[in-house]
Amino acid sequence: MHRALLALLLLVTIRPTPSGAPPIPPDSLPWPVGTFSIIAYDSVTGDIGGAVQSRVFSVGNGVLWAESGVGIATTQAIVDVSYGPQALALLRQGVPAAEVVQRVLAADPDPDPARWTKEGRQFAVIDARGTVATHTGPRASAWAGGRTCAAPHRCAAQGNILAGPGVVDSMIAAFERTPGRLHLRLVAALEAGQRAGGDTRGQQSAALLVVNVKRGCGIWLNNDVILRLQVDDHPEPIAELRRLAERPEAQRRHASCRVVP
Repeated sequence: MHRALLALLLLVTIRPTPSGAPPIPPDSLPWPVGTFSIIAYDSVTGDIGGAVQSRVFSVGNGVLWAESGVGIATTQAIVDVSYGPQALALLRQGVPAAEVVQRVLAADPDPDPARWTKEGRQFAVIDARGTVATHTGPRASAWAGGRTCAAPHRCAAQGNILAGPGVVDSMIAAFERTPGRLHLRLVAALEAGQRAGGDTRGQQSAALLVVNVKRGCGIWLNNDVILRLQVDDHPEPIAELRRLAERPEAQRRHASCRVVP
């Protein structure tokens, strides 16, 4: 009973109140959207990270937000980029992931409801304790939705303008079955999502970001970022992200943080 309750607390999907309005066709929006992402926590190493792919230029410019000792957030779909720094500010105060999602959504003034409605936001958070929450608004461009990992894994995959729910299901399955370092498990999840159909418009850019629950785990002095990779414009961005992630340099971290599988 206790374990079942703990699993429920660790993995939370925020379900929006339906507005009755349909998902918004992406061609009617003033800016390009369409993304699939995964964020995750590795309880063995303390690493916290995320990876994303999209048929937009430089998807890494605004989707992934992470801070060592604090947590990670992804903000996408009919995006409000300020959700990222807002989430980190609340996580620094010790607010749990599910409450962070609820508070950021509640504080959104919805300044452009006709063209860029808050009902189309997609948002996920993992705090430094490894609790997970994900939200997809009812008007995010179809197919849109999110899934969380089964315990003991801690992750959330979400996307919009996807080939279908099999994209995020495949991402979760690949993350759960892939061994090894967190950044390679994240890339494996993107690869699986792409094989399942990915973004229906195709590929263009990808990004990856990894920090740790401990500060200073990056190389060099006073660097909290273990790994940050961006592929801004490429015909096969996930394949290029894989190439970069497998370089020996991508395995480095500060000597004080060498608790790795």
